[in-house]
Order: sequence, then structure tokens, then C-alpha cells
Amino acid sequence: MSISWGYSPKIEKFIPLADFPADKYLIVAKQAIENLGWSLSHVSENGLIAYTPISFQSYSEEVSIRIHGNFAVVKSECVGLQMWFNDYGKNDLNLEKFFHEFEYVEFHLKDVWEESLSKFQQFISTQDDYYFEKGPLATKNKVKNVFFLFFPQKGYAVTPIIVLLNTLYYLSIIFFSVVFIAHFSLKTGNASQDDYIEEIKQLSLNFGVNQRNLVLDGQYWRLITYQFIHGSVSHLFFNMYALVYLGLMIENKLGWKKCLFIYLMSGVCGGLVSLIFHQEGVMMGASGAIMGLYGAFIALLVNKSFERRATQALLVSTLIVSLLVLINGAFGKRVDNAAHIGGFVSGFIFTYLLNYKWDKTFEVKTWARYAVSVLLFLMFFSGVLHFSPKYGTEEYRKLKDTFNGNLGSLNGIMNLKISLPKDVKLASIKEDGIIPMERNLAVIKQMQALNLKPEDAKERTEKIKLSKASHRAVLLMYRDIKADSTYRYSKETSTALAKVFEILYKVKE
Repeated sequence: MSISWGYSPKIEKFIPLADFPADKYLIVAKQAIENLGWSLSHVSENGLIAYTPISFQSYSEEVSIRIHGNFAVVKSECVGLQMWFNDYGKNDLNLEKFFHEFEYVEFHLKDVWEESLSKFQQFISTQDDYYFEKGPLATKNKVKNVFFLFFPQKGYAVTPIIVLLNTLYYLSIIFFSVVFIAHFSLKTGNASQDDYIEEIKQLSLNFGVNQRNLVLDGQYWRLITYQFIHGSVSHLFFNMYALVYLGLMIENKLGWKKCLFIYLMSGVCGGLVSLIFHQEGVMMGASGAIMGLYGAFIALLVNKSFERRATQALLVSTLIVSLLVLINGAFGKRVDNAAHIGGFVSGFIFTYLLNYKWDKTFEVKTWARYAVSVLLFLMFFSGVLHFSPKYGTEEYRKLKDTFNGNLGSLNGIMNLKISLPKDVKLASIKEDGIIPMERNLAVIKQMQALNLKPEDAKERTEKIKLSKASHRAVLLMYRDIKADSTYRYSKETSTALAKVFEILYKVKE
């Protein structure tokens, strides 16, 4: 069994017809396909198209026979997006089954050729001879080599432009990152790893990644630019792989204007949903917009934009791939599944609004469809911005680290030796106790100015109590040591220290 590899795995056989009439070849092929239980989608004098049952390996394959002069081109091609770029041998097995059944049918039809030919001629007279130019894989069939995927063609105009923009943007980021890091190294000399991380993070923000607080501050353009930023070669490659497949399948049905509109709007909606669920960190990648095209594909299938037999195979394969992406997002690390879900749902809704045919007697103008879509988007956009508070999560974490660092200095005065001179004890308490605790009081004031998530706000409340209790305790310690060089604490000081440990224990819980 031969395994077929490639972007769209397929196997083609060129069968010379010689003196064998083309119509008789199609009659035998049609009967053979029906005997195999494959779903016949189209038959005309130019050829036929059928779909195999859903299979685990390839979901379904399109088997087609086209008459070209004195040749019959028999092809089996995978319909759905293929993992690992191969067909697991299904296409080769399909053709093997077909040719075997063809010989069987040819032998049994030899005595009824005239009757079969008459019925066939009557049948094809009612069929669309140009269906091959409009079939589900029509645009994919034009792909002769990988370079085709990067050049705009009829029915495939905006997708290659988006692919090129993503690729060029990624290369630009790599170039400027290398230049920046080299410049930063020369400028700072022996910079720490944390300094590098901070500078690279700032660089990514400058390129336009999606970040909650920056968008809520009015930098809405990030909801567009983040769609063109990728974190690695594999991130870019697999996103573009899915994008090309979807573009080949649906752009010719939607038209480039609708396709671009749905792509960008789905990406923005995915970014907005991501802001709801991610109060910190940055988000990047085209996956939200691409999931929008998956939603668009399903909307087209539900809306019967494809032939019925093809719809079943395409719908199952698209649902399977969409589900796999969402499951991977649910369990994968650093995967923005919120953007996936937001993009998928919005892509489905926008496509339904732009393409759904309510009634033959009631035609909705194209501008009205766009107007409703934009209005719906603006309502969602405004709602997210209005009901999404700006949290100071990252600033709070930095302040919390400073707070904990100051608090850690208390360890140096908790076990002062009695034998130490009084002035040494007092200096230690002031240096490792009073000054750091006064700093924490200032840190707390900065924390109180921040709007925090409920769990962070609860933690801040405990830190406020801790800062006041620890400051009071070190002042009492200083007072007691100053009054009594034997290092005896008063009952008031002991109670204050116990309060500090009680709060610390509660915070750790």
C-alpha cells in the first residue's frame, strides 16, 4: 500500500482509453462506485465525483474521474485537513478497490451496453457540465506546486496576501529582535537575564501583541496587529497551513471581501474574549481568526453552499478538526483557547448573517448584511470594554515581591543574641526591622491605589493587616531593647509578635 504525502494528499492515475468510448467508461465507473457504496455526487459527460464513507484516517476522500481527450484521469484525494501531511494509504486503497470493481462491472455489463448507454445519455442531459469548476476541491485542484499558495488567483485572492503578511511580519520581528539584542548587549555590557527578558517583553509590546490593560487604555489597534504576530516558526507554520486549507475551500464561496471581513472581525472578537479571561500576560497569533474561518466553513455547510454529498464529508471533517483544536487548547500550555472559541463562534455568526438566504421572495441587500454584522460587532466590542475592569495585576505582583522581600528581613532580628551589645541590637532592629517595615507601609499605599481581581484584593487586605502589625511589633521591640539591655520583651511586644505570626500563617494557608 502506497502512502501519499503532501499538502493535499492524493493519487492520480492516467488511463488511456484507446478505442474504449468515454461514455461507456463512465457508465462502468458509475456502477462500480455504486457497488462500492460510495456516495455519488456528480455525473456528467465530463466525468463524475463521489465520496467515500467517513474513515478514521482521512475522514473522507473525493474520488473523481475526468475525461481529457483520449484519457480518463482517475483520482482519489483527501477532503479534510490532514495531520502529518499524509493519507495513511487510503487513496491508494481506494483506487485499488475501484479498478478491481471496474473489471467486475465491465464483464457483467457487456451484454446490456445499449440499454445502459441510453439511460446514461438521458441522465447526463440534465446535469451541469461545468460542475468540476465549482466543486468543493476545485480551487485545491489548481495547486500545481507550493509556490501557487503564495500568489493571488481567481477564487483565492486574499488568503495568500494574509499568508505573506504573517510571514513578512514574523521575519521582521526576528530581524529587529536580533538587532535590538545585539545593541542592548553592547550598550549595557553584563546585563542580567531578567533585564533581557524585560527588554524583549517591551519589544513584543511595541510590535503590537494583545494585552488587556493596554487595549482597555485605548490601544484598540492591538486587536488587529496581534493576529499577525507569532512566537515561533512552528506557531507560524501550522497556523498558515490551516489558513491555506480554509482559504482554498471557502474563499471562492464567500468572495475575497467577505473572507477578509470575517477573518479580521473573528480575530478581533477572539482577542476581546481573550481579554475577558486573561487579566495579565500577552496574546498573539492568527489562531483566533483562523478558527473564525472554521466557523465560517461550518456556516457555509449548514447553509447548503456545497453539494449535499460533499457537505456530509466536509462537515464531519471540519467538525473533527475544530474539536481537536479546541481540546488541544483546553489542555495545552500557553494556548489561548478563549481566542479560539471567540473566533469560532463569531466566524460562524458573521458568515450566517452575510450568506443566509431567508426566502427566495425576500432578498436582503449586501450592505444591510454588513451593517447588521458591524452593529452586532460594535455591541459586543462596547460590552466587553464596558464590563471589563482594568486590573493592576502585574503591578501588584511586582509590589508583592517588594513587600515580601522587605518582610524577609525580619528573619535577621527574630533571634538576636542576648550577648550582643545594646547599641548593636538597636541598630539591627532599625536596619532590618523598622526601615523595611516603613517601606512596606509605602508599598501598601501603592497597592491600595490599584484595582485588583477579587482574589488579589483579598490577599491585599491580609497584607495591609500584616504591614501594620509587623511595623508595630518592630517599634515595640526597639522600645523594649532601648529600655532594657537584657533583651526582655514586654507582654505587649510578645502579643504584637504573636499577631504577626498569626497573620503570616493565615496568608500562607
